[in-house]
Amino acid sequence: MVSCRPKPRPPAQVDPIQTTNGQHPMKDPTVRGVVHLIEETKSFGQKGFRKRLVVLEQSKGAFTNFIPVEFVKDGCDAVDDLSEGEEIEVTYRLSGRRWQRDASSEVKFFLSAEGMSFKKVSGSGRASEGPDDAIDVNDDYSQAGNDDVPF
Repeated sequence: MVSCRPKPRPPAQVDPIQTTNGQHPMKDPTVRGVVHLIEETKSFGQKGFRKRLVVLEQSKGAFTNFIPVEFVKDGCDAVDDLSEGEEIEVTYRLSGRRWQRDASSEVKFFLSAEGMSFKKVSGSGRASEGPDDAIDVNDDYSQAGNDDVPF
C-alpha cells in the first residue's frame, strides 16, 4: 500500500525580523507632544483606583491636535515630575471599553491611551525612563468596580 501523506518537513529556521534601523518592528507605540494640561489625580471605587490625565498638544499644519493620555495607579505620582510646556514622549497602550447603562440603553464604546512611561525631550528636570520610573498599567479597570463611570 502506498501512502499519500507527504513526508514531514524539518522545522523552518526563523530569523528575527528587524527593521532597517535595527529595531524590532513591534516596539511599543509612542506619541510626542508638548504638555498642555496636567489634571489632578482622581480616585474611583472602593479600592481607590487612581488615574490622572495629561493632555499633549501637537501643532501640525493648520490644526492643533490635543491628545489625552491617562496614567493609572503609581503612574499618577510619576506625572508630578512634569510641567506644562515641556515636550515629552509617552509610551502608551490603547485600551477599549464597552459601556451600557442598562439593557434598553444604547451601547457605547470608549478608547483611551494609557501611559506606560514617558521621557522628557526638552525642558528642565531629569529624564523619566528606565526600570525605576516604569509605570505599571496592568489594569483593565477591574479595580474600579461597577461604578457608574463609563471610562
